[in-house]
This record gives sequence, C-alpha cells and structure tokens, in this order.
Amino acid sequence: MAEPLYPDDAAAGAPGGPRPEPADRPDHPRRSVMNADPDRWDAGEQVSLAAFEALFRHSPMGLFLAGPDLRLLRVNERFARVYGRPAEEYPGRAPHDFLARVEADRLTAALRQVLTTGEPVTDMQVVGTSPAVTGRRRWAISLYRLLAGNGRPIGVAGVATDVTTRQRAEREAAHTRRDLDLLNEAGARIGNSLDLETTARQLLDVAVPHFCDLAAVDLYQALLTGDEDPAANPDGSAEMRRVAGASAVSGAPDTPERVLGENAVAIGAVHRYPFNSTAAKALRTARVQTMGTRERDQPEPDGERPAAPTGVVHSTLVVPMVARDTVLGLVHFSRAKGSEPFGERDIALAAELAARAAVCIDNARLYRREHERALLLQRSLLPPGNPEAAGLDIACRYLPGSTAAEVGGDWFDVIELPGHRTALVVGDVMGRGLRAAAAMGELRTAVRTLALLDLEPADVLSQLDEIARGLSGPTAGSRRVKDRDDPDLAEVYLATCVYAVYDAVTRRCTIANAGHLPPVLLQPGDPALMLDVPPGMPLGVGGEPFEEVEIELPDGALLALYTDGLVESRHHPLDQGLEALRDALDEVPLPLEDTCDHVLASLHTQHGEDDVALLMARVRALPADAVGDWTLPPQGQSVAQARELARGRLLAWGLEDLLDTTELLVSELVTNALRHGKGDIRLRLLLDRTLVCEVWDADLVQPRRRRARDTDEGGRGLQLVSLLSQSWGSRRTPYGKTVWFELALPDGEAKAPDLAEALLSMF
Repeated sequence: MAEPLYPDDAAAGAPGGPRPEPADRPDHPRRSVMNADPDRWDAGEQVSLAAFEALFRHSPMGLFLAGPDLRLLRVNERFARVYGRPAEEYPGRAPHDFLARVEADRLTAALRQVLTTGEPVTDMQVVGTSPAVTGRRRWAISLYRLLAGNGRPIGVAGVATDVTTRQRAEREAAHTRRDLDLLNEAGARIGNSLDLETTARQLLDVAVPHFCDLAAVDLYQALLTGDEDPAANPDGSAEMRRVAGASAVSGAPDTPERVLGENAVAIGAVHRYPFNSTAAKALRTARVQTMGTRERDQPEPDGERPAAPTGVVHSTLVVPMVARDTVLGLVHFSRAKGSEPFGERDIALAAELAARAAVCIDNARLYRREHERALLLQRSLLPPGNPEAAGLDIACRYLPGSTAAEVGGDWFDVIELPGHRTALVVGDVMGRGLRAAAAMGELRTAVRTLALLDLEPADVLSQLDEIARGLSGPTAGSRRVKDRDDPDLAEVYLATCVYAVYDAVTRRCTIANAGHLPPVLLQPGDPALMLDVPPGMPLGVGGEPFEEVEIELPDGALLALYTDGLVESRHHPLDQGLEALRDALDEVPLPLEDTCDHVLASLHTQHGEDDVALLMARVRALPADAVGDWTLPPQGQSVAQARELARGRLLAWGLEDLLDTTELLVSELVTNALRHGKGDIRLRLLLDRTLVCEVWDADLVQPRRRRARDTDEGGRGLQLVSLLSQSWGSRRTPYGKTVWFELALPDGEAKAPDLAEALLSMF
C-alpha cells in the first residue's frame, strides 16, 4: 500500500519524526483526501487513488507536494533523480536545501502566495544546478493549492518541467532569426552605392548597435588610390586608411579607438599596424582574430603582448575583408561592458557581414577603376581648357556625371579651319559607359578629319551618319526609323550633333543639326533665342538628308552650344530647362568665363544626373584693316603686283620680319594659279593670331606637292611653301579652290625662317 500523502498535524513541523495514527476527526487533512481505511473506499475512490499513484510514480515531469509549512511532503522519482537522492529523503526539506538562495527565495514566495491566495502560478522559471548533469539548468514550475473537504488550504502541489533544452533551442532559434534578419538587412542596405567609403559606412550602420557596440573599417590605402594590388605588403604592414567608425556607447566618441584608448586613429587618417599586432595577423592570414580581456595575460611568442582593448570594451573581433581571394581591409567589431561577449556564432556572422561588404567594396573598386579610365579617355578627347579661334572668344565647360553614374558620350570641339574660320562642334552619343565614351572618341576623330577636308556642315553630318552606321555593324546600316522597336537597336550607335562653321572675315556662321538641341543666340540688345535650325535625324539612323542654315553674327553676339545634361532633368521638363537657359543668358552681360559659370550655377547642374558639355563663343570682329583682299587678272604682271600688295600691307602691319618670306610664298602661289588655274586670281591676307595668305582661282584641281629631281628646273614651289610656312593646304570653294599658307607672328624670340637654308635644303 502507498505511503500516506500527509503527515499528522503533530508531526507537521518535525520532518522525519514519528508518525501517529490518522486522526478520527472529519476535518483532518488525511481524512479530507482519503478515508482512514482504504479498504472501506468505494471502487471509484480506489480507481482514483490508483490513477494518482501511477501518475505520480511514472510521470515524465517532476511532481512534488508541499505542506502548509512549505516543506516537501512527497516527490516522485523524476523529481528525485534531478538531484541524485532517493525520493524518501526529500520529505521535510525546503527550497533552500536544493536551490541557490535567490532562486529559493523566489520559489518560497511563490509557494506562500499560492497557499494564501489560491491563485495558481504557471511556468515560473527557476534556475539551478543538478548533480546529475553538468551546467546550469532551467525548470518551468507550476503551483496549485490543495484544499481539504471543508475548503481549508492544506498544501501546494507542484509540477516541474526541465526546459533547459527547449529554452536553449528557443534561444538558438532567436539568435538564428536575429542573424538572418541582420543578413537580410545587410543585403538590402550594403552595396547601394559604388563609393567605397559609403559602402563601409553602410556596413557599420547595419552592425551598430544590432551586432556590436562599436565598429570601425580600415581599407588599404593602395585600394583607395586606385592601385591594382591593394595588398602590396603581405605581412599586413601596408598603409591603411580609417574610412568609417560608429559607436552606440552612451557618451562615447564615434570612433572605437578613442574609447579603447589604444591606437587612436581618426576617420580619414592613414596608419600602419605593427607586425605583431592582432590586426596585422588578421591581414596576413585572412582569418578572424579575437581580442578580449584574457588575452592581456597571454604574451605573443616573441614576448610582446597583443594590443588588447581597454576602457569600456571587453571583446573585439578583427575581421579581414576578403573578396576574390584578396584582402581589402579590416573591420573591428567591439562589444562594451554589459553586452554578451562574442561567441562562435558571432564570429561566423561577423565574417559573413565583412564578406558581403568586401564584395560590394571590390565591385565599387573595379567600377571606379573602369569609370576613371573611361573618364580619362573622354577627357583626353576633349579640347584643351582654353581653345583659341580667330575672331572668337571661346569658353567651355565639361561636367561629368556623379561618381555613381557611368561616364557618358558627351563631347565638344573647337577646330581651326583655313582662312580664319572655326568649326564649333557639340555632340552626345546615346547611352552610357565605356562603350559610349569609345564611340564618342571615334566620332570626334571623324569630325576632325572631315572638318579638315573643308566640307560644308551638312556634308560633314552626312559622312558622320555613314560612319556611325558603320560602327554599329554590317546590318545596322539597313535599319530605318521604323525599326526603333527592334530589340537589337541597343547595339546601334546613335548620336546627336550640331556642327557650325564661323568665318571671322565675313562674320557668317553656317549651322547643321543632327537631332541635337538647337543653339542659343544672344545678340546685343536682344533677348536670347533658340536658332531655328532643322533638327534632322540622329547620327546612325541614316536615310535622311541634313539641312543647314547661314546667319550673320554681329560684333559681340554670343553663340551657345550645349548637351541635354544642361537643361534636362527628372525634376523639370525640357522646355523649362531651355527657358531657364535663355533667362540665364539674358541677365547682366558678364565676361565669357563668368557667363559660363553663371549659366551652370543658374541651371543647378550639381544634380549630376548626366554629363554636361557647354561651349560658348562670343564674336570678336576683326578690325577692317586686318584684312587685305585684292583681285588680280590672269596675266604675268599679276605676280609682281601681288608681291607689291603683300609688301605694302605687311609694312602697314609692322611685320617687317616676315616681308621676304611672305613675298616669296605669295609669288609661288600666284605663279601656280596662273600656270595651273583659270580665271581671275584673288589674293587675301588675314591678320589675327597668325598671318594667313590665301590665293583663289576658278580651277577645281587640287595642288599636289612632289619632290623635284636635281635636274628639274621647276616643281619646287609647294615644297618651298611647306618648308617656310607654319602650315599650308588647299580647299574647294563653290567656284574653284583656295591654296593658303600660315605664318606665325614674330614674338621677339622666334626667328624668321632662313630663306637661304630652306632653298639649299631643296637640293
């Protein structure tokens, strides 16, 4: 028969004492639960007792009964095994006999509360140790009050469940969820920028304070300066730059080094790690290194102690940033006092965070390298900062898009043509990236070549259109505008271009347009206006002719050519940008360079959405006495007359040093015009930055220089022109051809060509 559930009242306070016979009064605790004589119980009572005994003995949970004095009356085997004692030794014991003081006080208070109020306590967490297993255990205890038949409290029943494994699993699941959330956040926030420093700051924004309390990022200085080999020193002693730091420690600086008190490095500072330092070891081995308070007592093999954190930090992870088997830098993750030290799970998470940031930083590095190369290519193809032109003051600006954007295909050019004429070009290859920049370079070279052939602007654009279609491939030339929906259209080179030729002598400008925005003209006393130039189709479309218009520009007129990045933005429509450009030019006249800056500031080009090319030319009319223009009859006396006219004009200009050379070369060109040309001969001298001589005739055959043999009596005229002039050439005109040469003006240092030496060099 099972032992009684309750001791006698007289023995309640004396555990282990003699147990008297059950009392006969009806309200005795034992009688309130079971009859004094179990043999007199009915069948239902006996079944209940048997069920209770079976449950109490075989339950997988720990069961115990406590009396009114809060001492144990009975425990089951499951409860007893936890503490490694037989079940019969537990009656009479209190919570303080098997729990630590704090936990025992909590359990005693809960027992008293349940006994007094009758309100059950469920899933009360109690922590303790057990001799049966190692480590701290956690139990979930539920308490219920026991009542006598008359309703008097007679004890407390408890159910104890070991939840150590469950809570450990829940804690692991919570850590796993936290890690996954952190990695998801890292995937969403890190790498949105192609700037290295920004990517480093994004990493710290994710890590602090969700993963650590302080953090800092060091990158190789060579990486930031564009070196192809960021880890030049494999021993970890290469120069590093602190690019980002963050702190969540209350009242602490943003940089963890100042909190640590060691190796203080400011953001942006360049430094080196000592060879024996933990950071240098991480750089050498490409493995995560840990630093904590215990490391201070562990000297390095050579007797040097590692640089352990001090101050508020108690645990640090030094994590190398590795991408494509290359170490790019380090991340320092630190936790302050009061936070849980880093564990193995944290080390793996830190390595994953650093690896993700390293991939983004490496992509940013590779992109920046390609972007800088494309930008260098693009800028190398642009004219110098202060291009010069006869009869024009030139100012130009080129603003690349933001560093996060790809390089574009915008370009402008100023090409000097014979006869004090200047070609002004602005173009834009559709698309972005290195491909667009390369296409821009090819088209710009083609423009320069075609310009030197002295073709009309419409003819230049027609030839450019053929070239652009040829760049697109053998099948692109057959495409027409109706094929714009063709999925292969992205492979076609398309570009817009405006081409203008200004003649400084006549002040006339001829303009042709291939799908580009129209130039803006500002004449003195008039508001700025968009020139009505037929737009034409973009280069590369083909099949459509180009038209040109000719206008006369008064002295002081301003012509502005630009790309769409100046006036087009996602924040306003194109028409509004064009109106803003006209308004900016209509304001108080300024020097040309200041006008360029004023336009860029007024149109808010700092948005960096697209490249901006701006070319401005202000007409500076040649003085009337800077041009000498004569028509000579096609007869022999015209040679001598041409020499006299040229001599008189040079004397008037004060160019005595160029008299002999000019007379000789004028004589040669006029003689060639008489021998090989037809019709009247026109002689023109132009003085601006150089001296230009032009001889016109009505024959279309272009002269060709050849080397005369020693026995030849002639054939050395053009050879002599080439030797004595700075440059020379010929071009077609609507009514014949023009042969010209150019001489540099004497500046007091350069000497005039030696005629005798030039003549002797021909033989």
